[in-house]
Amino acid sequence: MTWKDALINSALGAEAAFDKLKSRLFDRLDRDKPYQIIYYRGYGSETAVSITGRVLKQNDLPTGSDNSRFWENLVATYQRFESDEVPGVTVRVEAFGQSHTIVTDEEGYFDVMINPPNTLLPGRAWFPVSYYLDSVTQPNGQQVEKHGHLMISPPFSQFGIISDIDDTVLVTGATSILQMARLTFLGNAYTRLPFGGVAAFYRALQSGPVTTLFNPIYYVSSSPWNLYDLLIDFFRIQGIPKGPILLRDLGLSANQLGASSHHEHKLAMIQKVMAVNPQLPFVLIGDSGQQDPEIYSEVVRQNPGRIRAIYIRDVTVQDRRDEAVRELISTTEAFQVPMLLVPDTVAAAEHAASLGLIDPDTLPEIRADRQADES
Repeated sequence: MTWKDALINSALGAEAAFDKLKSRLFDRLDRDKPYQIIYYRGYGSETAVSITGRVLKQNDLPTGSDNSRFWENLVATYQRFESDEVPGVTVRVEAFGQSHTIVTDEEGYFDVMINPPNTLLPGRAWFPVSYYLDSVTQPNGQQVEKHGHLMISPPFSQFGIISDIDDTVLVTGATSILQMARLTFLGNAYTRLPFGGVAAFYRALQSGPVTTLFNPIYYVSSSPWNLYDLLIDFFRIQGIPKGPILLRDLGLSANQLGASSHHEHKLAMIQKVMAVNPQLPFVLIGDSGQQDPEIYSEVVRQNPGRIRAIYIRDVTVQDRRDEAVRELISTTEAFQVPMLLVPDTVAAAEHAASLGLIDPDTLPEIRADRQADES
């Protein structure tokens, strides 16, 4: 056993012991806290649908505003990360007139793949789904349930969009740890800023060159699931098209420790999205700050013929990083896939219009949206 394996095993053992101790303590102290089923938007196609979520014991998280003080945002962030997971409870999922059951893991997560019926309504993208905990009740005696929607890409979709979030949609400062921490812990959905023109560009991509289309959008990030509600509110406030948001568990595991965890997580999520949508080609959108160009070029190699275009927002100032991205651009060009390193959203939109991915008539709106966001 190497020193790294020993360190990982020790960390995992310590976390497991802490979780057991915390569970026993919270069983005593948090009996009056309500159960919450946190559902993450399901997604898939007419052949397969992925449904995930988490079961916690916690009160409702406070809703921020543009007038919230920094300490109020800090308290809300603490409550997001100080979650009391409920392991080993059975979740009943009702969708398409079918019933499925799954047991939560040690961190309270559940994940199930289902096959939708062949009688789906044509032209519809969002379908209702409900979640129930039949084996427990709320402290007030009521049933524990949650109702939401899942997204199925219609058969007439021309392509799908997979987008990074941090420093692609949301100004995060991921290249600076201090700036990222300040924005994450001291801000809220109302105070966070989008990159200029993103909402209008993504709406144009979702509509495609013909506005009667619906191209599904998926958001993939290595941010923790604890920030899910903040991202949902941020997208709604900014008018960014709704879509599944795929994050990752903050807990320790052997495959989450190390420099490659970010790369492996995002690549796995992208592969899953493409696997449940075998009929769709995709447009990939990311930034130069982390590993998006490397991940996307690997996706191109693994899925020849399925990537229409890649747009990388240039958020770095190092010449060495730009050189590395340009090398990857040459790699994707060998597969006839354009990868563009763009300074802003408008440059990506103009290229997308030239490829027939969006309606050229949407470009003035995208330019105006960028100007409004930046001002």
